[in-house]
Amino acid sequence: MDPIIYPSEVKSRLENGEKLTIIDVREDEEVAQGMIPTAVHIRLHDLPHRHNEIPESEEIILVCRSGGRSGTAQDYLDSLGYTGLRNMVGGMLEWVTLD
Repeated sequence: MDPIIYPSEVKSRLENGEKLTIIDVREDEEVAQGMIPTAVHIRLHDLPHRHNEIPESEEIILVCRSGGRSGTAQDYLDSLGYTGLRNMVGGMLEWVTLD
């Protein structure tokens, strides 16, 4: 599985009715401005205490503002043995341009 995914692919898959596991690692004030439907909010710095809420062996799409923090989250979860991790490059900055 490709470790990256683009916002347009996520949007298309959601529009086609796929149930995706999406983890938004942004801060509270960023999430207050909008989230991808069905995404779960777990701030990056909360991952060490909340990673057990994330399935370890299915496709997990990690999202942040632009792709940097979600990449850090991907590296961290990978170090814990998670598989199926995908970083949404372009992040929410690109997501909001898709409408």
